[in-house]
Amino acid sequence: MARQERAIRTRRAILEAAARMFNELGYEASTIGMLIERAQLTRGGVYFHFTSKEQLARAVLDEAVTREGLVPQALKLQEWVDLALLLAYRVPREPVLSASIRLSVDSKARSLFGTRWPDWIAVSTDLLTEAKERGELRFHVDPAEIARLLVGAWTGVQLVTETLPDRDLSQEVSALFALVLPSVVPADVLAKLDISHYRAEHLLAAARSDRKSVAVPPS
Repeated sequence: MARQERAIRTRRAILEAAARMFNELGYEASTIGMLIERAQLTRGGVYFHFTSKEQLARAVLDEAVTREGLVPQALKLQEWVDLALLLAYRVPREPVLSASIRLSVDSKARSLFGTRWPDWIAVSTDLLTEAKERGELRFHVDPAEIARLLVGAWTGVQLVTETLPDRDLSQEVSALFALVLPSVVPADVLAKLDISHYRAEHLLAAARSDRKSVAVPPS
C-alpha cells in the first residue's frame, strides 16, 4: 500500500512539473529531458509513468473537466455559476488546469489532441437545460447557445486576465456573470443567485474539509 501511494504521489509530481513546463514553454518547445531536470527524477522514473511528451499532454487534458467543489443547490442555475467560479478560482492555483487551457490554445497541441471545450459545453448545456426546465431561464434562451458562448467568453477572460498582474480571475468571471445573467435569467431568480468572487473559495474549502474528514476517521 505504501509503495502504491508513493507511486501515485510521484506520478502527480511529474504531471504537475510537466504542466508548469507546458505553461512556461508551450507544447512544442517542451521536452522530456527538460522535465527530468525540473522534476529531479531519473529518466526511468519518468518513463515508468509516462512514456512520451504526448502521453503527458493527454494526461493533463484528461484532468481539464472537473467538478471538484461543486455541490447540489436549490437552483440548478447556481450550480452552473458555481462551476465557472470554481474553475476561475482553481486555474491560477493549479498548474495542471492552467496547462490544459494552454494546450487547448496551442496550435500544435490542438492539432494533435483536440480540446476539452466540447466537454465543457456539454456539461454546461446539461445544467442549463435542467435550469430551463425548472423555469430558471427566460423562455427565449437556448441552453446550448448560452453554454457555447459562456465557455468561449470564460476562456477569453482567462487568457486576458493572466496577462494583467493587477486583475483577479475570480473577480473577472464574477463581473462577466453580472453582465450576462440579467439578459437570460428572470429577475426573481437572479435575485437568489450568488455570483460573488469569493464564493468558490468557500465551496472548495468545505468540499476538501469534508473529504479529509472521511479519509481520516477520528481516532
